[in-house]
Amino acid sequence: MYTTINEDGVLNNYATEPQIYYAEYPSTEEQRRYSFQAGVATLLLSALVLLAFGVS
Repeated sequence: MYTTINEDGVLNNYATEPQIYYAEYPSTEEQRRYSFQAGVATLLLSALVLLAFGVS
C-alpha cells in the first residue's frame, strides 16, 4: 500500500494496482464445453418454466 501525507498531516492511502493482462480467445475444446453448458442451462430453464406453468 502506498501512503502519502499532505501539508495538513492527513494520510492518503492508495491500493496497489494489479498487473494487467489480456484475455485469450477460447480454444475449440473450451468453446465446445461452453456450448454444452449453454444447452444444459437452456434445458434446466425450460423445465423450470414448464413446471411453473403446470403448477399454476
